Amino acid sequence: MEFRPRNYTDERESHALPRLRADAHPLSATPSPPLPQGDVVESGNSDFFDPLRGTDNEAKVESPDPDNLSNAVDHHPTKEWTSFRRLLMQRFPVTKMVSMSSMPDFLMRSAKSHEKSSTIMHLEELDDPQKFADEGVKVITWQEYVSRLHELKDEINRSWLAEDRVTSLKLSIKAAKLLMDTSVSEFYPTLFVLVTDIMDMLGELVWQRIKRKAEFTEDGALLCNLAENFKASDICSDAKETCNNWFNKIGVVQELLPRIYLELAISPCWRFLLDQPEDSLWRLVMMIRGLGDPVASAYCRLYMAHCAQKLISHDIGYLITCMNDIRVILMKILSANESTHGNVKHNKKLQVSLMEPTIEYIMKYIFNGLSQGQVSEVLAELGLMKNQQDFGSVSCVSVVLHHLLKELPIEIVSSNALQMLHLIEFSKDYSFDQHMNYRLLGFRLNERKTSVDLVNAVLDKIIQVVAQYDSLDEYLKVVDAYADLILQNHLGDLLNTILEGISQRARNKGVTEAEMPSLQSLLGKILSHFKCLEDVLCLNYFPEILDLMFGSSQDAVFLHILNLATRNDHIRDPLCIQLLFEISRTLHDNIEAKNVKDGDSQVAHSISRFVHMVDYGAEMEHQLAFLVDCRGAFGRFNELKETLVHSSNSLAIQALKCAKKHLSLVKACITFSEITIPSISAQRKQFDLFLETAEVAFLVGLVSHSDGLIDSAVGCLQTLNITDGLQTPAEVEGLVSSIRKLCGFLVMVPGNLSKAGTHFPNNLFSLISSHSWFEPKMKTQIFSSILLLLTSLAQKSLPYHVDTQIPGNDLLFCGDSSYKQELVSLTKLVLENLLCAIQQEPSRAARGAMALEACNCIVSSFMVNDELLSVCLNLIETAKSGLSDQDKYLRSTIELVKKKSQTPSTATVSVSV
Repeated sequence: MEFRPRNYTDERESHALPRLRADAHPLSATPSPPLPQGDVVESGNSDFFDPLRGTDNEAKVESPDPDNLSNAVDHHPTKEWTSFRRLLMQRFPVTKMVSMSSMPDFLMRSAKSHEKSSTIMHLEELDDPQKFADEGVKVITWQEYVSRLHELKDEINRSWLAEDRVTSLKLSIKAAKLLMDTSVSEFYPTLFVLVTDIMDMLGELVWQRIKRKAEFTEDGALLCNLAENFKASDICSDAKETCNNWFNKIGVVQELLPRIYLELAISPCWRFLLDQPEDSLWRLVMMIRGLGDPVASAYCRLYMAHCAQKLISHDIGYLITCMNDIRVILMKILSANESTHGNVKHNKKLQVSLMEPTIEYIMKYIFNGLSQGQVSEVLAELGLMKNQQDFGSVSCVSVVLHHLLKELPIEIVSSNALQMLHLIEFSKDYSFDQHMNYRLLGFRLNERKTSVDLVNAVLDKIIQVVAQYDSLDEYLKVVDAYADLILQNHLGDLLNTILEGISQRARNKGVTEAEMPSLQSLLGKILSHFKCLEDVLCLNYFPEILDLMFGSSQDAVFLHILNLATRNDHIRDPLCIQLLFEISRTLHDNIEAKNVKDGDSQVAHSISRFVHMVDYGAEMEHQLAFLVDCRGAFGRFNELKETLVHSSNSLAIQALKCAKKHLSLVKACITFSEITIPSISAQRKQFDLFLETAEVAFLVGLVSHSDGLIDSAVGCLQTLNITDGLQTPAEVEGLVSSIRKLCGFLVMVPGNLSKAGTHFPNNLFSLISSHSWFEPKMKTQIFSSILLLLTSLAQKSLPYHVDTQIPGNDLLFCGDSSYKQELVSLTKLVLENLLCAIQQEPSRAARGAMALEACNCIVSSFMVNDELLSVCLNLIETAKSGLSDQDKYLRSTIELVKKKSQTPSTATVSVSV
């Protein structure tokens, strides 16, 4: 076996592509020459925009028209209603028994199958004798209650399908009557959702029945197809009679509340009788006023808002009346609340809390899609505007005002911001915390750019308001909402005033866990606004407030500070470095205290980036000392340790530029990396870092260090397992690439005179051969690299050297026949194992590609005699069995074999396709 002699310089020049100087940079925005008259540009290329050449102004991106957005959106009331009901039940969860004084028998039938033992009932009676004082009280679990209502819905549906519509109506009336009982307040929203689900089903059944009568005869013959906007005159008399009959049956229901619910459920059917079906809603509005219970009446109005969406009409006057009625009821409740105490006051506040979702939904429906002029009319009807132009000096129930502020168009809010503040000031009651309305107004004003004069006027008023707050929680919630306005308008004095206010209140009473989210939000906005951490630290009271943080909010703010500090290229200020180090240590220790298995990747990444960006400049000893401190402080993060090794190796290269002045520092950096790498848990990472450090040590002339690091790298492969961080094909390919990189590096590394000249290649080959988890494809790639390494070492002149005076193997073993024999012996062994690995590959296609790679490696490395030619021919046959005859890789390999073969006549015959 004879190595092919290589002249790497000549080969490099022969394969180099011809180079021509370009007139301009290919990515520059050079104007194209004008097209001659009559030339036509293809339509497919005329609109092409190159983001690397053009500017933002040249891009022809069609943006949506804001005025047409509302028309483009397809509203789905059913989906909105479903979502609202789900949130309603989540807002008022029920987790206990339901006891009602007027529970109907059809509910108790289900409960009897789950009756408690007499002993349990007796114990409960001893615990709460008042609960059992009234013999009429009946108890049922809420799960049983819900289950029975679902059964009731199924019964109604079954009766309807059996054409027993009288029973369906009677059962529906029973269901509607349940909403008359508000004795278990927390359960009422859930009860409302369940009962209105039954009402909706009944309404849909009635609608479909009457519609069918209008479109078909009794024997199924088609009369007409009703248009979506049909008129009452389009309806036949039979359908009208059926429709009237349903309204008459409902009209004779004695109880007011179930009668209203049932008529609302079938209210869309008024379209079969009237061209203006919405007129019936006004009558129902007046009827609802007859309901004495505030909660029941509010939820009845809520159901009206839901049912009204099924009508074609867009009149919202009845909803405005409903909202005014709710406001009157709330004012009565709140006025009574001021003079009551204890449980009575608590019950009143609970009533308001239960009514709030009804206000939210109705208010959203009122303002949905209104123009600015229509909004002014609505506000006037709600009694909040004078002459439809300006807000008056009036008061409003706080909870109503809150949802009004949420739904008003931002144009109205912005242009009337001062009047809104005045309205909030005069609307202070127990229905909703006043500071939350101030907070909401601040968030609304952030939705669009507001004039500086208006911003200044609003903020002056807000500062006066919050100055009166003793509670830090209220103070933070309000100023957090206006922080963006302050920062965007560069009002530094106001920002200092706010920070001073926080400091004073926190100094007096400390900061509670409930106040942390607001404080975190405020500090996060401040950090996001500034581009330089030093500017933030110069703010008065900011460092003091920062010391008050704790828990997850502290972690979030500290992480934000790290991200701000690492936006720039380097961190050089010693005070800033010390602060960030302490912040990073706190984050690390907090994660360690939580005992998170792998730590927090985001925190680890941010700390690693901070460490990477610290730069002490010429004070390289300080830089290395900093890395040592980081290794001791952040031992939990593997990513950080990798960064430390990279930084240490980079520092060694930097010190190398200062010649012998920092030679001791270079050695200290190499030693630091050697000590740090074994503490990293992943053997795969260790291999890469040992190899990197070995390259650095070799570059600075520390050959003995480099030898030891290479041995350590190979040792990592000895203990490495395929399951150790190699779950994906990309990770496997990464490992193979690193091993091949090691082979390339070994070309320069001189053999140890006290050991065999092929010490490193031999160790690497032995290790790969002995591990069964190296798959055939991996072995083929690695063995091919080892063959190329051995070929390079056999040359009279190596393909590359380092700049230092380190002699390569071409000088150390020049003319040494025993060294040459070592290379040949190892080469034969590697080649034998390479061919064996190819045959072990089960996939024919993969085996063919591997055979071609091995064949190219052999032809490039050796003089192709008869023996090797036979090997190459066998490899080509193996490739043919798994690849197409037209495969380009196959054809190019055959041509290479023909070209390099020492016996062209034989090769020509044998390797033809």
